[in-house]
Amino acid sequence: MSAPEAHLHGHCDARFAAVREAFEENFRERGELGAAVAVTVDGATVVDLWGGWADTAGTRPWERDTLVNVWSTTKGPVALCAHLLADRGLLDLDAPVAAYWPEFAAAGKDKVLVRHLLSHRAGLPGLREPHSLADLYDWGLTTARLAATEPWWEPGTRSGYHALTYGFLVGEVVRRVSGVRPGAFLEREVTGPLGIDFTVGLPAKEAGRVAELVHSPAAADSERVAAFSRLPPLALAALTNPAVGAAQANTPEWRAAEIPAANGHGTARAVAALYGVLAGRGSRGGRRLLSPEAAERVREGQGACRDLVVGAGFAGETEVGLGLWLSGPQGSYGPNPRAFGHDGFGGSCGLADPEAGVSLGYVMNRMGPHIANDPRKTALVDALYSAL
Repeated sequence: MSAPEAHLHGHCDARFAAVREAFEENFRERGELGAAVAVTVDGATVVDLWGGWADTAGTRPWERDTLVNVWSTTKGPVALCAHLLADRGLLDLDAPVAAYWPEFAAAGKDKVLVRHLLSHRAGLPGLREPHSLADLYDWGLTTARLAATEPWWEPGTRSGYHALTYGFLVGEVVRRVSGVRPGAFLEREVTGPLGIDFTVGLPAKEAGRVAELVHSPAAADSERVAAFSRLPPLALAALTNPAVGAAQANTPEWRAAEIPAANGHGTARAVAALYGVLAGRGSRGGRRLLSPEAAERVREGQGACRDLVVGAGFAGETEVGLGLWLSGPQGSYGPNPRAFGHDGFGGSCGLADPEAGVSLGYVMNRMGPHIANDPRKTALVDALYSAL
């Protein structure tokens, strides 16, 4: 049974009517179920729209405060945690990871730098041994296995998307330096003080607000399975060890765990606010979180290449900064090649463009087959820039 017709709510400044039109088209033409989009310009919210359904059956309308798992869009806030520590002089991005996490030096990783973790260049996109979902939910076990394993390639030489391991690698360094995991650090230093509705994992008390994630259509899923079957071993380790999707992310166990690369929960408004800290060159709502120099460092390119894990999905080379992907010549985050952001598996996105003073957050619950550049996200980004 298909969900009933969606109704859209919220506000959109007249100047950005094209964004509303693209959002409406996502429902009419691109299979949207429930979603929200928010845009800030120079810190002011100019678009805040939501609509559709928070469940497959269409019994729960998507509300203003509906939360949803945003997958890898979580990586931006986790990178922000590391940059806050670096800006305070507590973390040296050019130091060996083992300076903070001594066990990490095992298996030839003594020269891996903190910047290599942030830029997906550590050579650890996945574990070589089988790693179950139950294992993934165990922070100590997952970080211990990452510390013990050998890299898949020479660290620092190439990027390879660390789909799930990124959050444990960067997150364990955050924990070693600050004394708390990244979820608690983010709440203490950013989301709590700024009143941003975003958490890593989902507190049980918020279960009534969360949207149900829905698998992409069967045809798209079969295409993704066929694509995965052609992947090299390191890419399979990154993307399928363990395999995760909507079914797993809808469980209480996933929501209760801390998986800082993949299980952030928030609203589009929250995503736009978090990426807005970077669009505002470290400042948000009159509160400075990062120095301008530290905020600029987030998009310091680490070298363009064809990504060893997801490179086949892009027409050319891509480049990662220190935690986020650059828009580059492909224009993944708009026409400014120095804009940057992060996509989440299935469609979500956070974007920051300091030159334009713009941030965008897009979240949804019907997952497409894309790791990045979902057509719904692309339509919204194109519409945003057409209005600037």
